[in-house]
Amino acid sequence: MTSETNQDPKALMAIKKRSRVPGVMITQYVEILPAGKSTPDFDRKPMPITTQEGKKGFFKAMVSGEPAPAVTWGRNKGEVDDPERYQTRYDDRAQEYILEILNVNPDQADTYKCFATNEYGMAVCTATLHVIEVGFKKKAKEANGQPPQDFRKILKKTVVTKKKQLPPKKDGEIDPKLMEVLICAPKKDYEKICFDFGVTDFRWLLKRLNQLKKERKDEQAKVVEQVNNVKQIEVKSNGKAEFSLDMTLHDPNSAINLYKDGTLVPYGDDENSKHSLKTTGTKYVFSIKDPQPEDAGFYQVDVEDANVLATDFQVPAVEFIAKIKDVKAFESEDAIFQCVLSTPLNRITWSKQDSSLEHGDKYEITVSEDKLIHTLRVKDCKMGDDGAYYAIAGICSSCASLKVEADPNGKGRMGTQTGNQDDLTKLQKPAAGDGGDGGDGGDGGDGTNKNLLTGGEDADDKKKKRVRNGPLVPDTVIDRGVRFVCGLSDTVAIIGERAELSCKLSSETSEGRWYKNGKLLTSEDGVTIIKDGACHRLVIDCCNKDDAAVYCFEAEGRKSEATLKIQDPPIIDDDVLAKFTKPVIIKAGENAEWKMSFSGGAPMTIQWYKDDDELLPALNVKIEASATESKLRLVKCQRKDGGEVKIKIKNEFGTIEAISKLIVLDKPTPPQGPVDIMESAVTSVEFKWKPPKDSGGCPVTNYIIGRQQVGRNKWSDLGEIPGSNPSYKDSDVNPGRRYCYRIRAKNAEGISDYLQTEDIAAGVLRYPGSPAAPKVVSAFKDCINLAWCPPCDTGGTKIVGYNLEKNKKGTNYWSLVNQGGPITDTKYAVKDVFEGAAYEFRVAAINLSGAGDPSIPCDTVIARDPMKPPGKVTDLKLTSSNYTTFSLAWTKPKEMKGVEDEAQGYYVEIRPIENLEWTRCNAIPITLTSYTVLGLKAMASYWVRVIATNYGGDGEPQGFDSYVIAMPPPVRPKFKDRNMKTFVVVRSGNTVRLNINFEASPLPQILWIKDGTPVPRHVTITNSDKGSQILIPTSERSDSGIYTITVKNIVGQESLNLEIRVTDDPKPPGPVELDQNIPETVTLSWTPSPDEKRDDRLHYMLSKRDSFQCTWRTVADNLFNNKFTVVNILPGREYYFRVFAKNDMGLSPPSESPVFGTIKQKGKFKVNMPETKSLDLQSPPSFIVPLKKRTAPRGYESYMSCAIGGDPAPRVTWYHNHISLNTNTNYHITNVCGVCSLLILKVGPKDDGEYKVVIENKLGTVESSMTLIVRE
Repeated sequence: MTSETNQDPKALMAIKKRSRVPGVMITQYVEILPAGKSTPDFDRKPMPITTQEGKKGFFKAMVSGEPAPAVTWGRNKGEVDDPERYQTRYDDRAQEYILEILNVNPDQADTYKCFATNEYGMAVCTATLHVIEVGFKKKAKEANGQPPQDFRKILKKTVVTKKKQLPPKKDGEIDPKLMEVLICAPKKDYEKICFDFGVTDFRWLLKRLNQLKKERKDEQAKVVEQVNNVKQIEVKSNGKAEFSLDMTLHDPNSAINLYKDGTLVPYGDDENSKHSLKTTGTKYVFSIKDPQPEDAGFYQVDVEDANVLATDFQVPAVEFIAKIKDVKAFESEDAIFQCVLSTPLNRITWSKQDSSLEHGDKYEITVSEDKLIHTLRVKDCKMGDDGAYYAIAGICSSCASLKVEADPNGKGRMGTQTGNQDDLTKLQKPAAGDGGDGGDGGDGGDGTNKNLLTGGEDADDKKKKRVRNGPLVPDTVIDRGVRFVCGLSDTVAIIGERAELSCKLSSETSEGRWYKNGKLLTSEDGVTIIKDGACHRLVIDCCNKDDAAVYCFEAEGRKSEATLKIQDPPIIDDDVLAKFTKPVIIKAGENAEWKMSFSGGAPMTIQWYKDDDELLPALNVKIEASATESKLRLVKCQRKDGGEVKIKIKNEFGTIEAISKLIVLDKPTPPQGPVDIMESAVTSVEFKWKPPKDSGGCPVTNYIIGRQQVGRNKWSDLGEIPGSNPSYKDSDVNPGRRYCYRIRAKNAEGISDYLQTEDIAAGVLRYPGSPAAPKVVSAFKDCINLAWCPPCDTGGTKIVGYNLEKNKKGTNYWSLVNQGGPITDTKYAVKDVFEGAAYEFRVAAINLSGAGDPSIPCDTVIARDPMKPPGKVTDLKLTSSNYTTFSLAWTKPKEMKGVEDEAQGYYVEIRPIENLEWTRCNAIPITLTSYTVLGLKAMASYWVRVIATNYGGDGEPQGFDSYVIAMPPPVRPKFKDRNMKTFVVVRSGNTVRLNINFEASPLPQILWIKDGTPVPRHVTITNSDKGSQILIPTSERSDSGIYTITVKNIVGQESLNLEIRVTDDPKPPGPVELDQNIPETVTLSWTPSPDEKRDDRLHYMLSKRDSFQCTWRTVADNLFNNKFTVVNILPGREYYFRVFAKNDMGLSPPSESPVFGTIKQKGKFKVNMPETKSLDLQSPPSFIVPLKKRTAPRGYESYMSCAIGGDPAPRVTWYHNHISLNTNTNYHITNVCGVCSLLILKVGPKDDGEYKVVIENKLGTVESSMTLIVRE
């Protein structure tokens, strides 16, 4: 039977109402109830029950309504119409409707429903039945559920299709699945997971859990680097069940397997698959599409053989009776979503757009006491809270939207908005007896969860929010009636003691009745019933076993139940206990006996202990026990048997202990050695020893001393001495003899064995050693006080006194100070002195053998009155310093009578800036007013002070205001040798060594760079405090460049540029060609030298010789191009030309040209007049060879040239940065036969920039430009 079968098909409407009983939903069929009529309601709803298989189960309900409603029953899974399994009846006496399950089976575990119906409406509530399986069926079921072990999984390459299943849950133990899930879960989820498994206190699991986690991490470390952000399985709003984790694999190709209940589950990467895996970076998300009840199970994810995730997917049989509804709210208001489930659940999932919501400051998630109503409160709504919200229970979900609107009044509202939730029942906390009628005293007595109310109350003490819900049913007023403010609580009492049960109602006028196991109680039943206003109490003055029962208090249809348990723990009478605790004292060999009487509920367990070790029956241990008494007898006890004796009596209700003590008396053990010789004199011997380790249980009264002279057999008795002082002095000895002694301890029980000493010699003269030098305590003009310490070596006997001697400075005579006899103390006042005289003192120790050697003399002391310490030194200054020393000078402090006396010496102290302790540089005061401190650390900082001193003590220190640095006076870096070479030309392969001397203080930092970059590794730099050396062992052309040294310290820095050019003899240019275009001129061109590309300073020199002169004459030099026109060529002569390549190393071998000559013709002079033709030879200006970009070092010459043409001859103008240079005498400008050149003799920074040649004639103007770069 279901709820649909009980609905009235004629009902025209369905108005949801609120019931007084939580968990009850009322549906009203008419809008207005007739007078005197009412809808059905439950006065007491059926409660959940748990029963064993094979027993009976009962659901009971009490209903009300006018007309009287009809009551029917139903269940979620199946029907209740089988009369052999279910019976329904009505109990007139108790006015209860009862559903009786005759023989409970496991398949009847379900959620049952009770319907109360009349013509005006229907009321429905639910209750659950839990069945505990017992007997062989359960064991067989557990055994059948265990799959056979697959031994092939131990092979590395085997695909494991089954995992070893976890053992089934046993009664009284936690579910093994819980530990597996907790191992993988973060700590913040522990409480939620344990709550799902029914564990409320998990602290006792933490130690075992940490151990398992460590083992699991070691196992995972073989295949994964890290695993974190593990999320348990949840059903999302998209209808999929998902669980995920973040992990980094050692091997990306590692196999990832998914198991369900130990069986391998295939999965794909397609979202349409039943089981799928989506991987994004290191995030792995497993999903189950369209989950069904059969998908429930224990899921595990393994990487190879290591488990990385475990989660338990539960699919409860639950439906939404009332789903969440859309809500509209203004900003700053709270919005509430509520739903009602058909089956109680501890929690459901609330989400928004695939994001799960957690209980916190923004969201408040609450659950009613019967776990049916679940509420989500969105606090302080903002515009960003708009959207769809989901309530997910099992695999069912409900969706509603939240619309947040701006406040039209422009003020923040403080209120609560809900959806159309009139069909939701607001829950109240059940009472202690039946969970449904009691209340929580902290909630005002009606047991209502204030966080779920929408009737105008709020549990927040800081904010008072108005509730905007009206009544659920128009013109309907609900009277809650009497209710429990505080229900009954289970009570435990001890037999013979007083027990009390109490509860409190919301009304002081209400009367109630007390029941014991369903039977009405009156004062005639031996109990006291008290009513004190709203408080009702049941008092049992003297409890007995029959008083253990279930007590119930009922008032106006409300009930509260509690259980009274009677315990009978073991009890020991006070007199018996006092007698038992007294120590048992016996002599060795006697028997010890204890007897203990007790009372308490059977069965009793009695245990005897001695020194925390349990005693068991044996030859010397006898134990007797009865229902009310136990005896212990220890036979023939010895001294070692003494100790603590304890009896422990326990039953199911408690444990009690009693402690006694056993003392066994015996003779003492021998005295303890070694024997220490205190004195060995000519006439006496004194020695001492240690008392016995065990006195035998009673004090040692005497020691018995015996003596034997070495060499004789006779032992003589010297008598007894008191036991309080374990030492003896034998005064009857002969000088030079040796004696041996025996010592016995005596107590009331007997005499111990003896302790024998080694041979002790008497009569040997041994003088004491020298004391330390005496110290001057104080000195005055008529008295000097001295003190000293006893010598370490006493000579084997005690020190009887001291002799003190004095010596006046400047004499060799020592006189005895103590003329009246030895000084017995270690201090003495010498009064026989003269004012202003200097003295030395020494002391000698005296023992029974005589006086020993004197000590070394003390420091010289002058007999005068004490002085006042001097003042501070003045004019303290630093006269010089270097890296290891600095010198100080100061002025002697002034003397002020009675305040500051004259300084007699000085101490110099230093303290490194990083330390806190001062170090004294001179152990003995200096008399000079200057001092040089040695052994300093270079560039270290020190605090320095000077202290004046005299006999009166040290004065106040005088120091510098700032610390002193161990270094010479500061000097800005500067280079010493102004004539040093800054340009060096080296043949390739030779060694380059340059020494740069500088002056700088403090020690500078030295940095070398080459062309703006660090010097190469093969270049060796050697630095000192006065210079630096650069060394290139084997130079190469690549070592050419500008080397810059920078010397820097705290004062400043200085830099110096050095140009090193590594080159070699130039190679000659290629073949020379001659060309005559103009009479009396010849143009030479040649192939460049192979070194031209490697040496930017390579140029050419041209020389000539004719047939009339045998000497070679230079025609041109500093040619940076490969062509030159020689003029003034005379006809009739032969010319020879040579071209040399030239660089900083010199000239190359020449390249010679072929012989060039013209024949001078002699003949008749004849003038042939050519025909006159009109020829125009004019041409615009042009560049035959343009300017080229040049780079020149600073301080060197720079040569630039170009070749031009044009008719008439163009005018040439040179420009530098758009400034004409034709009239500037600093530049050498030439123009020979169309070859224009400009020479800068010494290049400087101002010469850097753009150079331009402009040529012009009447036919036009052209220009050519280039850039000159000056290197530092």
